[in-house]
Amino acid sequence: MTDNETNPKYGGEGSDDSGPRTADKSAQGVVAAFGQTMKTLRLRAGLDREELGKRLGYSAATIASFEQGRRIPPPRAIDRAEEVLDAGGLLTVWKEEVEKAQYPVFFQGMAQLEKQALELLAYDTLVVKGLLQTEEYMRALLAMWRPPLDDETIEQRVAARLARQDIFNRRPTPLLSFVMDESVLRHQYGGKSVLRGQLEHLLLMGQRRNVEIQVMPTVCDDNAGVDGAFTVVTRKDGKRFLYVEAQVTSALETDPEQVSLAAARYGIIRAQALNPLKSLRLIEELLGEL
Repeated sequence: MTDNETNPKYGGEGSDDSGPRTADKSAQGVVAAFGQTMKTLRLRAGLDREELGKRLGYSAATIASFEQGRRIPPPRAIDRAEEVLDAGGLLTVWKEEVEKAQYPVFFQGMAQLEKQALELLAYDTLVVKGLLQTEEYMRALLAMWRPPLDDETIEQRVAARLARQDIFNRRPTPLLSFVMDESVLRHQYGGKSVLRGQLEHLLLMGQRRNVEIQVMPTVCDDNAGVDGAFTVVTRKDGKRFLYVEAQVTSALETDPEQVSLAAARYGIIRAQALNPLKSLRLIEELLGEL
């Protein structure tokens, strides 16, 4: 698995196209319906796009993108538009569905699980986990897409991924464990300055009490993670899920036996990797080499 939410080919949370800037074609209907509702309420209020944009903190062009379903508004924009347009709930009723539309269908389940996670265990082999990426690192990965993504799509992907990072500040605090191959920390995606910022960010995140970051050294005799990256999530109700991606496919496994085996495998990987303290020291060493 290549964790496509962080795979350069997927441009962030999943596959993209050169058409409307929604995350997946199946979400276009939801976003288009929201945009039409917003336009209707704006006209009812006697506001042009420029005036509404000023009140919401966006340009007239961005308001047009919202209304035409070419760009997905963030939750705060929906809340503010609801207030400014005196929508009576006609906009906020779309909030959850519009938020889901940030992601392709195959990732929506995982995005919801992250919000409900009591514990998250992630092993990565190609790039830094999306939850740990800096904005500059995100943009470097998004720039690798072939064919190239347009600017609005890149902005949408960045916004969606940054929003997911709220998991670190949520209460109650979830337990988060990340193991990544050492090679991940050596790829200079975007150049040395981008990697430097990413490594510095990992050092800061690794100091959080609810976060453990470990590195699987390239010099190792045994690695239980050779079959690829994966994520195990434990929900607040105690149910566990295994999430795996590869190229254009993904699987959210709920079978207790398979999930338990994955969790056990992660435990072995964690034991084989450098401990958190040694891992942070290695990251410091790599940072010093840049």
